[in-house]
Amino acid sequence: MERKISSGGENVNQAYDSMGDEETTFSGNGVSNGDHRTVRPSVVSAFGHDTLDRVPNIDFYRNAGSVSGHRAVRPSLQELHDVFQKNGEISVPDTVEDDGESSEGTPSDDLESAIPVEKNKGGAVKFGWITGVLVRCMLNIWGVMLFIRLSWVFGQAGWGLGIVVILLSCVVTTLTGLSMSAICTNGVVRGGGAYYLISRSLGPEFGGSIGLIFAFANAVAVAMYVVGFAETVVELLIDYDSIMVDSLNDIRIVGCITVVLLLGISVAGMEWEAKAQLVLLVILLVAIVNVFVGTFIPSTETKESQGFFNYQPNIFMENFTPDFRKGESFFSVFSIFFPAATGILAGANISGDLKDPQAAIPKGTLWAIFITGVTYLGVALCVSATVVRDATGNFTDFINSSLGPVECNGPAVAACELGYNFSSCYTNEADCKFGLMNNFQVMTMVSGFGPLIIAGTFSATLSSALASLVSAPKVFQALCKDNIYTVLHFFAKGYGKNNEPIRGYVLTFLISVAFILIGDLNVIAPIISNFFLASYALINFSCFHASYAKSPGWRPAYRFYNMWLSLVGAVLCCVVMFVINWWAALLTYGIEILLYIYVTVKKPDVNWGSSTQAVTFVSAVSNALSLHGVEDHVKNFRPQILVLTGSARTRPALLDLAHSLTKTYGLCLISEVFVGPRWKVLQERNAGMEKNQLWLHKKKRKAFYTAVACDDFRQGAETLLQGSGLGRMKPNILMMGFKRDWRTADTQAIHSYVGVLHDAFDFEYGTAVLRTPEGLDMAQFVQEEEEMMKAAHEQKTLEKSLSNGVKGKGMFRKSRNSSQQVLTTRVSVCSPPTPQVAKMNDMLLEASTRFQKKQPKGTIDVWWLFDDGGLTLLLPYILTTRKKWKDCPLRIFVAGQPGRSDLDKEEMKQLLEKFRINCSDINVIDDLHISPRSDSWKAFEDMIEPFCLHEDGKDTARTEALRKESPWMISDEELSSFEEKTNLQVRLNELLREKSSSANLIIVSMPIARKESVSDHLYMAWLDALTKNLPPTLLIRGNHKSVLTFYS
Repeated sequence: MERKISSGGENVNQAYDSMGDEETTFSGNGVSNGDHRTVRPSVVSAFGHDTLDRVPNIDFYRNAGSVSGHRAVRPSLQELHDVFQKNGEISVPDTVEDDGESSEGTPSDDLESAIPVEKNKGGAVKFGWITGVLVRCMLNIWGVMLFIRLSWVFGQAGWGLGIVVILLSCVVTTLTGLSMSAICTNGVVRGGGAYYLISRSLGPEFGGSIGLIFAFANAVAVAMYVVGFAETVVELLIDYDSIMVDSLNDIRIVGCITVVLLLGISVAGMEWEAKAQLVLLVILLVAIVNVFVGTFIPSTETKESQGFFNYQPNIFMENFTPDFRKGESFFSVFSIFFPAATGILAGANISGDLKDPQAAIPKGTLWAIFITGVTYLGVALCVSATVVRDATGNFTDFINSSLGPVECNGPAVAACELGYNFSSCYTNEADCKFGLMNNFQVMTMVSGFGPLIIAGTFSATLSSALASLVSAPKVFQALCKDNIYTVLHFFAKGYGKNNEPIRGYVLTFLISVAFILIGDLNVIAPIISNFFLASYALINFSCFHASYAKSPGWRPAYRFYNMWLSLVGAVLCCVVMFVINWWAALLTYGIEILLYIYVTVKKPDVNWGSSTQAVTFVSAVSNALSLHGVEDHVKNFRPQILVLTGSARTRPALLDLAHSLTKTYGLCLISEVFVGPRWKVLQERNAGMEKNQLWLHKKKRKAFYTAVACDDFRQGAETLLQGSGLGRMKPNILMMGFKRDWRTADTQAIHSYVGVLHDAFDFEYGTAVLRTPEGLDMAQFVQEEEEMMKAAHEQKTLEKSLSNGVKGKGMFRKSRNSSQQVLTTRVSVCSPPTPQVAKMNDMLLEASTRFQKKQPKGTIDVWWLFDDGGLTLLLPYILTTRKKWKDCPLRIFVAGQPGRSDLDKEEMKQLLEKFRINCSDINVIDDLHISPRSDSWKAFEDMIEPFCLHEDGKDTARTEALRKESPWMISDEELSSFEEKTNLQVRLNELLREKSSSANLIIVSMPIARKESVSDHLYMAWLDALTKNLPPTLLIRGNHKSVLTFYS
């Protein structure tokens, strides 16, 4: 409950990093002469005098372990505040080196000001926004759709709805790009792409789930693109009669060889991969230009028979309206085209390899969306204006106008007007193999040079495959570095100057080869598209969520976004997922939910300041404010307990019982009072706040920890009683342990302890005091455990330093072995306890966990002697609702008048029925008024003997002198005045030992001592006499306001 500090008190900054060039020596308490802290010249020049204060500098705001500069640690507030209060000297504590851990709990790679490539030759290769983002995104978005299926899409939908298809796709990707721009300009962006953006915005649960499926989607996408390339190659082999085995196995062979080559390029390094991408971009651009050029080259008779007539207004108008065939619809056509618009994360996925990700990702991604969107529209409109929907390819369908005029009507009017009769396409579709609707090689026919289109197709597939092959390991490596899935941490290791994820490359290679060999890509394709869309949806939702949370930390440099547009983008992505394939969408959501649950259960030890935390805080404040406006009602009473445990680990039994009473029901506030001068105890108090809260979280105790520093224990407890809580979330019960050493403690300690109980009654708190036979205080064991852990840490540090300094040198191996004795030496400093003491320690350790375990079959005996509003009955009832106490029914004991026990029992039974509280038995005690046995009374007299004045036989002057000298002692008059109440406590203990000695827990109404009437020692004697030689006993006294009701 309290902790006293006897020495020390200097505030030590545990993470001060010296900085600057000049040195100034400071001396004072706690620091030996010669200790130095360097002072920046800028401080002196700015202020004109030497000071510990520092001017603002970026180094103060870096994460620990930053690769772009050392983190500097500013002086602590205590150093600045306390330093000049000690005889005018500047007292500066020792400094320690940075531990290399960031605020996130993991080593960081701070890249906010990484050195440019040209200034760091031979170092890591970093890309600008063009080669790093724009080129990659364009290559990934320009896929085989551009050359193979775009003409079919516009043939089915017409160029009217076709424009809608492209624009709708661009709307989804643009909204996602705007959201991504806002997120990545809200702080330093490291490697990991979509995973990094989502995890740092929504937390590890969302980031961990989407990161894994996004990396898997990229790995499988490699197989899809490579198979598309292999199919094109095999078609050429068939045309030239050069099949190796058969078409299926040839696709597998070509696909595996291609993946091996792509893997070689990727493993060679990002520099080689970037050069390969540039070569593929040039080929792709030439192929696209070739299409535009081809539309202006006059068509030949062959091309005309296949439906190409150069630019014709009648063809353009005929192709305006949709002509959906074979069960196709707008949504089915849209679902086929939309995957072509994906790929906007290709640049973000290598965010760790960009010079300035914050600037490069928004600029490169949005420009890529614009350029590729215009390209798709331009190519599609050109084809729609030059090629008819259906053509036979037969010269015989040419209309000879010399034979007379021909009336053109029906579906193929434009072709008829241009001299070809393709009406047979509508009667016999098998004869119609050309045109927008029937020929996937329209682009090859339209182009100026057909082989360039084939080269463009190769370029599109290979560039997309290469981008996915690079993206998957990069994202996967970032995920593994964060150690969200501990089994995958093996893949976090990087190699070379660019920290290449070689292990990730190999894994991606194996996955892609597996799907090339055995995967049904037609089934996998919609799942992969949905995986990408799920990441887009979460990026949009991340932006909306961060904006909605209104956290002061949400300050994106990119201003052209809107939270509601981001929400619309997220909804659109979810809708498109179902449009593409409903079962794939459900499967995606199912996988994501399972991964989310897994990460949530595992609770990774990371803290990224996500918007989820911000929204939780906003909701908590809002709910607390709304709760504050509601008046208390007896039906909504909840136990909200302020527990004076001291450190969270010091009295585990007290904490566990309080937690059992409040878990899911109410507030549990673990509190500690540090006693001593403020300057001595503040450091330990501040250090213990987070440490104790983390321990509660680790042990899954749903409780809060708070502490105060005061000169007196009672003053600290009074501060807690008055200031704890927030609004309606305020403690209404004080719970503390029984002071077993009251007979040997000093008078002031007893006065403080009893005074706390008086203060609790004054502030109308319910009060509970727990006593166990073995005691509650485990401080000794906690201290020993900390010493053991400290020694083990020293041993580990020593071994590490020796192994790092002298690897493989035999002469030092002996020293290393001796270092293993550090722990043994440290622990064996104290002599081993005697067998009797060891046995008592074992019993205490066992008793400290009694309330953590499932309770054996037994009872909870409730001695409800005084009506205190029902708290004495409600708390044990709550215990019976817990799994650990389910085998412990209530037994109720009440005081009754002699001769009417049956009537009193019936009345209590009716009352319990109205309260809907079940019990196994009701006992009426009608002999409480009987005087206690002589031996019991003798034991009580012996207990209070040292604290009595014994005024009998002394003269009045002597008596008055004794009272003035020891006003706290028990006078004969006091004993006489409260003789009946004293008899009651002693008698009650006899009955408790008689009737409840086998109970698992005893609940007894706590006696109250009137202020300034009952001395502190007499009151402690009452509590001791009442609860001695009993199983665990909880004394309870409510604040005499009803906490139970039988009204609905």
